[in-house]
Amino acid sequence: MARPEIYVSTDVETDGPIPGPHSMLSFASAAFTAEKELLGTFSANLVTLPGAEGAPETMAWWATQPQAWAACRADQQEPATAMVAYREWVTSLPGKPVFVGYPVAFDFMFVYWYLIRFAGSSPFSHSALDMKTYAMALLGTDYRSTVKRTMPPEWFDESPHSHVALDDALEQGALFVAMLAANPKTRKAEGGPHADRAGGPAR
Repeated sequence: MARPEIYVSTDVETDGPIPGPHSMLSFASAAFTAEKELLGTFSANLVTLPGAEGAPETMAWWATQPQAWAACRADQQEPATAMVAYREWVTSLPGKPVFVGYPVAFDFMFVYWYLIRFAGSSPFSHSALDMKTYAMALLGTDYRSTVKRTMPPEWFDESPHSHVALDDALEQGALFVAMLAANPKTRKAEGGPHADRAGGPAR
């Protein structure tokens, strides 16, 4: 039997727009099955890169988020330690990992760069899925007009979006699995993950 896909919802917090000149301060992943079973989580706060510095615009934003800033600066780990442990955690999941982000272009850029730089490889290869693109396809909307406030309310649960990486990874993972359940082809496909749940999105 083919191994199922595991959706690894991931959020990063950074001090600038790109890795290298700037650092990933914190990241977290929440691994979900298509049936919305939470298989586990991983999170780490990281020591900043040598010679890197925070971008002025990003640091000005952080000044408005003191609680989230304090959360991402506690118990910092060296990137090499954290990324090797993260690669091992992803590899241990009982299925084929798919990185899920919102927006994936930003989060995957940082995580992939750090994995290659500090762990030597990525367990995702290039399997990265963008939630905004998936929502665009489901709703038949333009990409730039596809935002959370225009998405169906039944896709959302009560998970917080706090700019703490683990909170946001859990919130976005639950949203993505609700999108999967809302896809008619996913629901109706014989043997699909929601074939017996024609009543609507998984909650």
